[in-house]
Amino acid sequence: MSTPLVEDPLLATKLAVPHQAPGLVRRQRLMRRLASGTEGPLTLVAGGAGFGKTALVASWAAARQTTAPVVWVRVDEDDTPGVFWAYLVEGLRRHGVLADADLGRPVRTDAVARGLLVRLASLLERLRTPVVLVVDGLDRIPGAGVHRDLRFLVEHAGPALHLVLISREDPALPLHRYRAEGLVHEIRERDLAFTRGEAAQLLRGQGLTVDDGVVELLLRRTEGWAAGLRLCALAMTRSDDPAGFARCFGASEQAVSDYLLTEVLATQPAASRELLLRTAVLNPVHPELATALTGREDSEQVLQDLVLRHAFVEPLASPRWYRFHPLFAEVLRAHLRSRQPGLEPWLHRTAARWYVERGRTAEAVTEAAAGGDWAWAAARTVEHLMVAPMVVDPGASPSADTFARMPAATPGPAPALVAAACCLTRHDTSGCRSWLARAERRAERRAEPPGRPPERSGRLTAALLGLLSAPAGADDTQARRVAALMAHLPPEERRRHPEIEPLRLYGLACVRRRAGELQAAREGLDEAVRACTGDTTVLLRHRCLGRLGLADAAAGALARAQDHATASLDVADRHSVPDAHRSGAAGLALAAVALERAELLTAATELDRCEQLPDTCRDPDLATERLVLRSRLATSRGQAQDALDLLDALTPAVGSEAAGSLAEARATAALARGDPGTAVRVLEEVPVGPPSRTVLLAEAHLAAGDARQALHLVAEIEGAEDATLPDRVRLALLRAHHTLLEGDEPAARDRFVQALDLARRELLRRPFTEAGPWVRHLLRGLDGRSSSCAWVTAEPSRPGAVVVEALSPREREVLQQVARMLSTEEAAAELGLSVNTVKTHLRSAYHKLGASRRRDAVERARELHML
Repeated sequence: MSTPLVEDPLLATKLAVPHQAPGLVRRQRLMRRLASGTEGPLTLVAGGAGFGKTALVASWAAARQTTAPVVWVRVDEDDTPGVFWAYLVEGLRRHGVLADADLGRPVRTDAVARGLLVRLASLLERLRTPVVLVVDGLDRIPGAGVHRDLRFLVEHAGPALHLVLISREDPALPLHRYRAEGLVHEIRERDLAFTRGEAAQLLRGQGLTVDDGVVELLLRRTEGWAAGLRLCALAMTRSDDPAGFARCFGASEQAVSDYLLTEVLATQPAASRELLLRTAVLNPVHPELATALTGREDSEQVLQDLVLRHAFVEPLASPRWYRFHPLFAEVLRAHLRSRQPGLEPWLHRTAARWYVERGRTAEAVTEAAAGGDWAWAAARTVEHLMVAPMVVDPGASPSADTFARMPAATPGPAPALVAAACCLTRHDTSGCRSWLARAERRAERRAEPPGRPPERSGRLTAALLGLLSAPAGADDTQARRVAALMAHLPPEERRRHPEIEPLRLYGLACVRRRAGELQAAREGLDEAVRACTGDTTVLLRHRCLGRLGLADAAAGALARAQDHATASLDVADRHSVPDAHRSGAAGLALAAVALERAELLTAATELDRCEQLPDTCRDPDLATERLVLRSRLATSRGQAQDALDLLDALTPAVGSEAAGSLAEARATAALARGDPGTAVRVLEEVPVGPPSRTVLLAEAHLAAGDARQALHLVAEIEGAEDATLPDRVRLALLRAHHTLLEGDEPAARDRFVQALDLARRELLRRPFTEAGPWVRHLLRGLDGRSSSCAWVTAEPSRPGAVVVEALSPREREVLQQVARMLSTEEAAAELGLSVNTVKTHLRSAYHKLGASRRRDAVERARELHML
């Protein structure tokens, strides 16, 4: 059978460089690589369907400035080796490469004579000017004959020939040898994937104006796949809400689905299609797991073939594991549901058993949940103590999201315990307690052999969740139960769960804090911080440090509070913790410090920043702290009525457990408003609490003119071990105020100086700024009797003021960058910190150095030999 004649009407299309589609993105980075690659003998552009291989090479060919010809040969599915070589030779002849040389034509369609290849290579070797030969779609020709012949051409045609192969599969060429000898330049899928800038340009070319978030979302879903991006862009142009379409877009979008089903799935052999459909519900997949799902013993070979054919399957770094492109996996899952409804749950459950047999419990739970086997998934979660990591780290596997669809009626105590943990991850402590009670009732009803104790892991999980959700007034019973149950865990189990002990310490510290045992809470949180070791407890360490900063601020240890809060932010920055997983405790601690030092703008800024974090408004303790700080800020600004309105509006949202703290905030605002009677009534309506409540009640009685009752209350708590620094300062001020009212101004000044000297170490200003105008009268008559008092009436201090405390190592590092004249942003980049963290360290350094400006701080630090 003869090969086609040159008059073949398809010749023009077979040998023409493809037209460039409207809106084509000229990808200069890849065009430069092509230009560089075509200086050598072979360039391979390989990738799956729709990755823009042909469009890239065609745009490069059209943009070339040289006169060297580009011979383009497009391969079709029905081309045979003889047909292919006939077209290739004709393409070279039409571009004047072969001139009038008589090579002859292949006379058979299924093969080409070696003599023709020898003559062609000889002619090409004598060329003085280069020629680029592009073979587009080499994978469409079956068999290895054409590949073998092209290898002969590459190795014998001489330096003038530059061959560019475009293929969905790697050609049967010795690429490993060519790589070693530097003979091949490769552009593959990872190179062809669109960058953020290229994706944005593609969308703009379709007339779409979208923000960076939408571009990032589309890139993440398509992984830079050119056809996927273009199909999404076309669909978005037809949508009334393009950005909304991008956010809800899935593989069910018909254009994408049809493309992948037609161009990728339908082109695979039957065995490969079945394996793809059954294993895509997992993604990634292991050959042995694929065998369990399909019953095929050749699963590994099929997966390897899919990789070689660039069928949107790629090997992972882990040996023998493979993954599918996310969009392809979605399409396959949708196609499976339409073809074989009901099979997907079975596949997930089968995978769960396969995983659990290999000790991979987290993956087993995830697959069981995906298959709707909730009771089994919850039982494994509790049995293997995976609730603790779930509570510590929202990104753990399994997570609360794993059980988001679990029906409330799922029987057994384990599902109830998991539901309780899910509530706790949302900071819903009352919901957690409700599910714990349900779990206990279910455990009592469950039929078990007589005398068999409950499962240890279930009891430990229940005790830990009970501790972490304990209401105000709870004791440390649950903490002791957790410790006792942990003591019976095998050593290897304790090593597998390093988060349980610091979580127990953290829960116990929170219980003590709610009980008003401030010093015990601080010690417990400090112990919890030290117990947080390793990557699995990073988020818990971040949380504990923030809570410790809050407790320090409540105790008046403001410098320590600032150090612990900034350390919490450092942990989050160093480990790139996303905002969705960060705690607002550190920000609240910094706001509390700023309020106590009467730095109202800083306090407002810190509150605004931390209120963007989830737990600041959802966690009962932090929500209460936020509300109290907001009311204090309004009171300090002279907006006492606004503070009361805020408390009235938001108190129901934080619950009755915070009654004591809220009563103090309301009484403080009432006093500032000149209403001591309301302050007394509000405080007497709540049970006796910490010394701070008694001090505030004494201040209210004194303001109401009942000095006797005020002094009686003062006598009750003066010298109390649990009195904080702010309590002692306010007691000294109360004594000074009373003495001044009695007419003994010298004695009043003595007590006032005592209060100043107590407060100066921590720059504690709020007790003075909120005490009333009598403070200014005593300040004016001090005549230097206090070692320093300017800090009370002015900004943190002037140069030359006494340094309160040595700089921390991180503060010294930040100040060293400032001394180099770096901006805050540059210093942050240099130290690998966030800009906000650098600003926090700078503020702390200013306080300690008694400076209000960068230059003053640097000069003061140099004077003290700190830099």
